[in-house]
Amino acid sequence: MPRGGCSATSAKPPMADAAAEPVTEDRLLGGRLVLRQPANGFRAAIDPVLLAAAISAEAGRRVLELGAGTGAAALCLARRVGGVQVAGLDRQQDLVAHAAANAALNGLADRVAFLAGDVRLPPADLLAGSFDHVMANPPYLEAGRATLPPDPARALAVGEGAADLRVWLDCALRLVRPRGSITVIHRADRLDALLAGLFGRAGEIVVFPLWPGAGKPAKRVLVRARRGVETPLRLASGLVLHEADGRFTAAAEAVLRDGQALVL
Repeated sequence: MPRGGCSATSAKPPMADAAAEPVTEDRLLGGRLVLRQPANGFRAAIDPVLLAAAISAEAGRRVLELGAGTGAAALCLARRVGGVQVAGLDRQQDLVAHAAANAALNGLADRVAFLAGDVRLPPADLLAGSFDHVMANPPYLEAGRATLPPDPARALAVGEGAADLRVWLDCALRLVRPRGSITVIHRADRLDALLAGLFGRAGEIVVFPLWPGAGKPAKRVLVRARRGVETPLRLASGLVLHEADGRFTAAAEAVLRDGQALVL
């Protein structure tokens, strides 16, 4: 689950000049969104498209994405919800530059902006309690308990480093307004840590499993919670992603290709 991953429906050969790193041009949401991203190192998956689909934002609302990568989730949300304002934060300056270029490429730079910074100490521009929704695709490899990929950029994207999952949740809860929502996509085997980080600070928690196929255990979960709310936790039926032959299910296609919202 690379941070900032996306659903790429097609890809062109790497494009670069001698002085620039190779990039690919991928099309998301059935071709309605173009994403240029590095051809090597950090690469995308379907997670941020699913993350963006889980945000119930409306026009005029402010949304923040932590770990925005090349901008896939932020841009998918802005494409689906007209009038929503989205900010994205990432610690890798080169990915922030890619994300800003992608916003301009898709004609969304007036509503989507990206900043470089660390979740441990967010930029001063991101005021506490100033966002209606915060979404995140945190690094999924627990610090000190997993072998990181050899590629430095990918290792930085998928490894927790000094900012563990609790730090990401702390940042999200600090920046979202009271009764606002935070939504995280993560590995199912980290669900206990996710819930522990929310305990006593957020409620109306929804756990939404992402089943790889019918009868198969979930590998990913979407978890949504609201700051300062005490409504009990709810386990949703979730979404089955693949048919037995490996094709996406019709329900998954509606989200990944057609841009349909997920109802948590």
